[in-house]
Amino acid sequence: MQFPQKHSATGTTIFTVMSALATKHGAINLSQGFPDFPIDKELADFLGEAAHHGHNQYAPMPGLPVLRHAVCNDFKRRYNVDIDVDTEITITPGATYGIYTAFTCVLQPGDEAILLEPAYDSYIPNIEMNGAKAVPIALSAPDFTVDWNKVKAAVTSKTRALILNTPHNPTGAVWTKEDWDTLADIVKNTNIVILSDEVYEQLIFDGLRHYSVLEHPELRERSFALYSFGKVFNNTGWKTGYCIAPMAYTTAFRRIHQFLSFTANTPAQYALAHHLASGKASNVQAIMEEKRNLFLSLMKETPFTIHNPARGSYFQLASYERINDMSDMDFAQWLTTEHGVATIPISAFYHNKKDDKLIRFCFAKQEETLRAAVDKLRCL
Repeated sequence: MQFPQKHSATGTTIFTVMSALATKHGAINLSQGFPDFPIDKELADFLGEAAHHGHNQYAPMPGLPVLRHAVCNDFKRRYNVDIDVDTEITITPGATYGIYTAFTCVLQPGDEAILLEPAYDSYIPNIEMNGAKAVPIALSAPDFTVDWNKVKAAVTSKTRALILNTPHNPTGAVWTKEDWDTLADIVKNTNIVILSDEVYEQLIFDGLRHYSVLEHPELRERSFALYSFGKVFNNTGWKTGYCIAPMAYTTAFRRIHQFLSFTANTPAQYALAHHLASGKASNVQAIMEEKRNLFLSLMKETPFTIHNPARGSYFQLASYERINDMSDMDFAQWLTTEHGVATIPISAFYHNKKDDKLIRFCFAKQEETLRAAVDKLRCL
């Protein structure tokens, strides 16, 4: 039987490929973005409590009210923004799901959607599965800033959506307030909808602050903001996130959501609500910045080149220009199979497989893991 090809991507994702290669060769996995240390004991206890006390059936379609209230209180405290619990927030089975659902609300065949590359690998397939055309724009290396002239030039009468990601995966770059203002000027007097992927919003370093689309009045009224509990509480396997959007956008989002998953994991929602209300998420930034600093310090003893320290996220880019001239894909595979450290080649984040001889390391790991990995990298 012939199945329709819904998008242009081929094979399995690079994250699956490299993690499988790491497992096969017993390599230290600094490729896929997940922590290798335990979640907070209180959060784990809340999950057990939820299951033990009968919170095991379907949650309401928008999500448990107690979790939506906890999120709203958290955003009021951290950003001083008001969110309507009933009409502006929906709990989802992960942020990637939320991104797909938001695109599905907006896009129709013939539409165009702008994205900034290197980009998380689900963006283009999500756009194409909705019959629209992806319009990639390359960020400006080595800082991976936005060339706003290119963005403005890419806008056409068919442009229906623009997706952005800050702090940025895979580069660790962070948007400034001026970036948001420039975007607002570009989309003014258009029907362009913004998808703001802010899953790493609490993982930001060097005294910088995260500027959310929710803080920008002009942009907030035309935006879906997508978030992940997994990146905050180090529990990526729970696959629980949320979408914040104006009432009309949330109505459209839920119209799709109710026929995809209908709801998200109930015990996880219960546990996250109680843990979030406890304020235990407040130290996640310091913990991850300490890990980044350790990794950067250790990497000075290797032949890799760090052009720019990551300003946010789980990830640090590194150049292997002083090691060899392989393609980044060949280098990542060689590093995994021959030297026991798995990474992600940055060309996988470009539609045209642009190769800048860069690889991505995940530093969201135990200190012992990072030290063991760098011990292997010193020998290159």
